[in-house]
Amino acid sequence: MSSKSKTVGIIGAPFSKGQPRGGVEEGPAALRKAGLLGKLKEQGCNVRDYGDLVFDDIPDDSPFGIVKNPRSVGRADEQLAGKVAEVKRSGRVSLVLGGDHSLAIGSISGHARVHPDLEVIWVDAHADINTPLTTTSGNLHGQPVSFLLKELNGKFPDVPGFSWATPCVSAKDIVYIGLRDLNPAEQKKRPIHLSFDVDALDPSLTPATGAPVLGGLSYREGLYIAEEVYKTGLLSGLDIMEVNPSLGKTPEEVTSTVNTAVAVTLACFGVAREGNHEPIDYLNLTV
Repeated sequence: MSSKSKTVGIIGAPFSKGQPRGGVEEGPAALRKAGLLGKLKEQGCNVRDYGDLVFDDIPDDSPFGIVKNPRSVGRADEQLAGKVAEVKRSGRVSLVLGGDHSLAIGSISGHARVHPDLEVIWVDAHADINTPLTTTSGNLHGQPVSFLLKELNGKFPDVPGFSWATPCVSAKDIVYIGLRDLNPAEQKKRPIHLSFDVDALDPSLTPATGAPVLGGLSYREGLYIAEEVYKTGLLSGLDIMEVNPSLGKTPEEVTSTVNTAVAVTLACFGVAREGNHEPIDYLNLTV
């Protein structure tokens, strides 16, 4: 990976209103506490921490149909888009620590303002392509791709809070991964935005998340995806989403989830796994 690709701008996005479970807003603090920034620096990354965004409190945020908290989510994404664009204009890889996955609307939109030719690798147990008309839950963390896709532009009504948003990705430029294989994005010389929901991994690894689904990626498979993206030298934006420390039933479940998310992040910047070892307990190392 080039030295430019190891120049990182970290944005904390402690936001949870795209889904109903509290605690996912604690994800950025947990990842920092686990020593993520120090480990990136040890890997030779030039790291600038932009801190945590402070999201506006929007009172009387009534539903749009059944879509919940539309103005809060829309405004949070607008704030995040502006900050990601700032990081990208500075020449850094944007690393967004979520927060729930509705934030990908802002993260990818901001990235596309600077690199409109970007490609998206979406690692998730869910497609997240419900629209405000097809959603059955009303939770916006299940809908971000529909707001980003050019092909769905005009296919659903304007949602309050999203007047700023312009679809910026074509369907042909999105790779979905939720099983075993990495599509060959490395063959295309265009900026890559990796949006990684930790629920893509098996719940035995990342139980402290809001929508775990059995049968997910193994630890090695999750790292493999990150390692292959690193090898391309094209990583330009990264989201690590849906770490929710409040949903761990035991301290060990929280530690496993956070450490696995840290390991995936580090692999995106060139930290190689050693043999068959399980994740290092970064939380205990920093105590």
